[in-house]
Amino acid sequence: MTPKTPSAANETYRLPKRLFDARCRACWFVFGLLCLTVASFATLDLQLAKIFSADSAARMGKFLLELTSPTADPTFLKKLWVATFETFAMSLVGTAIAATLGLLLALPASKTHDADPARGRGVTRLLLNALRSIPELMWAALLLISAGLGPFAGTLALGLHTAGVLGRLFAEAIENAPQNAAFALRARGVSEGRVFLYATLPQVLPQLMSYTLYRWENNIRAAAVLGVVGGGGLGQMLSFHMGLFQMPETSSILIAMMLLVALVDVASYGARRVMQR
Repeated sequence: MTPKTPSAANETYRLPKRLFDARCRACWFVFGLLCLTVASFATLDLQLAKIFSADSAARMGKFLLELTSPTADPTFLKKLWVATFETFAMSLVGTAIAATLGLLLALPASKTHDADPARGRGVTRLLLNALRSIPELMWAALLLISAGLGPFAGTLALGLHTAGVLGRLFAEAIENAPQNAAFALRARGVSEGRVFLYATLPQVLPQLMSYTLYRWENNIRAAAVLGVVGGGGLGQMLSFHMGLFQMPETSSILIAMMLLVALVDVASYGARRVMQR
């Protein structure tokens, strides 16, 4: 064996760098940020004595005890079941609307091959950006003026926002699809509509379904929040009972939300496994 040179030994057994080096600009920058963060707390009226007082701890314990004691009133549970189904229907119908509208907008927003002029690509992508840049809560607030209170406005809000998200994802999937089969059909003079149905769509359909199922999981959570602005469902019940500080009812609503989210997650996971076979 050839002996290692001192330089090679130093490279092999190099000691780790020091945590702070006076010549390191990044170290001084992080140190300055930490100093500013610590100094900012001096301007806040934190009132730590009140937060950690015995009275505050007693009130917090009472609040947690009520929150962890869900109500079992049959009349309330009947209303809760209706609201849970309402939230589920909002997410499902909203996602179906979004998938349909997103696919319709994804076609003009994508350039399927090199010779495709794609004249409406820029305008359609700008529309998709506008749809998804407005949050669901803002869409719901705008639609409440025309559609009124209830789940219909929440469903439309989910559909419009999610259409912008899915439309962009669908367009990217269509553009990146393999072109061999589509090229063969175009060479035979097949129309673009039939080329998409028989060549492009079968290749990208599993990807489109995966995107749709993922957004359905997100929409089930968003549907529960939309009720806070009057969109119906569990969110509306949550806003009402929390406003009245009725913690047992609030606890039951939160449990229903968690069970609904878990159910949708399991259903989505099962659907993905079926598509992968």
